[in-house]
Amino acid sequence: MKALLVLALCLLPLAVPALEVPPLRARVNDTAGLLSPSTATLLESLLKAHEDSTSNQVTLLTIPSLEGEDLEGFSMRVAEAWKPGQAKKDNGVLLLVARDDREVRIEVGGGLEGALPDITCGRIIRNEIVPRFREGDYDGGILHGTGAILAAIGGVYPAEAPAGEGGAAGKGGDEWWGLVLVGLFVFLRLVKSALFTSGLVGWLVYLVLVPVWVVLGVVVGGVIGIWLGLGLAGLLIVGLGVLRLIFSLTGLGRRWSPGRSSGRRGGQGPIFWGALSGGSGRSSGGFSGGFSGGGGSVSGGGASGKW
Repeated sequence: MKALLVLALCLLPLAVPALEVPPLRARVNDTAGLLSPSTATLLESLLKAHEDSTSNQVTLLTIPSLEGEDLEGFSMRVAEAWKPGQAKKDNGVLLLVARDDREVRIEVGGGLEGALPDITCGRIIRNEIVPRFREGDYDGGILHGTGAILAAIGGVYPAEAPAGEGGAAGKGGDEWWGLVLVGLFVFLRLVKSALFTSGLVGWLVYLVLVPVWVVLGVVVGGVIGIWLGLGLAGLLIVGLGVLRLIFSLTGLGRRWSPGRSSGRRGGQGPIFWGALSGGSGRSSGGFSGGFSGGGGSVSGGGASGKW
């Protein structure tokens, strides 16, 4: 009897169910409800654009609690279940946030460890995510943390710590890259909408871009000469208008139309407007529609932090 009691006590930990890994529904899986709808939509579009252009797959998971599990162990289980990144490239990244435990981890696939070594992941958590989380700014922490991950992959995140780096250093002048990254994303989405959105809306977006091209021409003009810069802007304005006419008259643009993008309910309207207005295409902390990992794996690289 005593032996059976000892055996039962030994097996008791095995009977405790492990924290269930949530299903991968989208690139943004906010099961803890930390993000506003507009931020979640913007992040989903940003990560999709990055994946479409690079094949790197960056995913986000927020959970209410680890329920006693080890952060790194659970993060590895999520990565093994989701398989972010492409098979044989292992170019996936997982950003995991445990709300009640106040812990965060970046898990990196082997194919991206050169661009995202442990020390860089640690800096991103320490400088971009944790200071904002401590102030209750989950939108800002996750947006800047994700932006820093993409910037590091692209080689534009500062490799060395700035002088006097501290707990809140990431909120100072070093955040220019994050603003540039989001601004570039929005600008490219505008260009895509101007080219491929049918009807009056597309022409309105095109007209909005006209002064933008002129300003860029003036800026470029400071480098190559003001008249050459304005001439380049004029060529881009005319070229964009001609391309829009060709796409609208021939129907060639329908294949790349933003309204055909997945993740938008009904597939209507340029995705740019949905990204900024916080459209309600979310479902169970993510976005509706089929989505899956690419078959990648992680090797344990990354970093963890607390706030």
